[in-house]
Amino acid sequence: MFDKVSSDELAGMEALARRVRNELAAAGLPVPAPGLHLVLAGGAEVMVDDGADTAGGVFVGWSASPRLGECTSRALRLRLLDDPLLRHSSEIAAAMRQAMAAILTSAGFAVEHANDEYRPHQLRVLDGPAQGVPPIWSLRDEELTMPGWQTTNPGESASNDSTSPSTGQT
Repeated sequence: MFDKVSSDELAGMEALARRVRNELAAAGLPVPAPGLHLVLAGGAEVMVDDGADTAGGVFVGWSASPRLGECTSRALRLRLLDDPLLRHSSEIAAAMRQAMAAILTSAGFAVEHANDEYRPHQLRVLDGPAQGVPPIWSLRDEELTMPGWQTTNPGESASNDSTSPSTGQT
């Protein structure tokens, strides 16, 4: 029998997967929507394995273009194991795994090589930045401050003195 993680654990894994998708998209990588058939798009594929075993967790892999995927499948189906396309496809997946690991690590995620024969070029995401820590790409306070809305000049202390005129400009 296949045991699955609890609903609370699954919710945590799905939340982590969403954060990973957002971070990879912020880096400019295409991230197919969950459930989108792979023949329709390529890019960073983030998956949740809800198994309550060592193979479960959040994984990130790379899907090359649908055309390259079709060519690779054809070569495998025809047992053309010496076709340079197979090595090239493997090199792409390895390079993108390394790039995605660097992006996610820089953003505060803990990742490792999946070390799974069924996921040869995938990453396992162990954890993300602490809860409550906004993503690096989120809006910052200085982006929300609108010029002309300050009533005091920077460096001056705010005063409730109604006799000092306020120009509303900085």
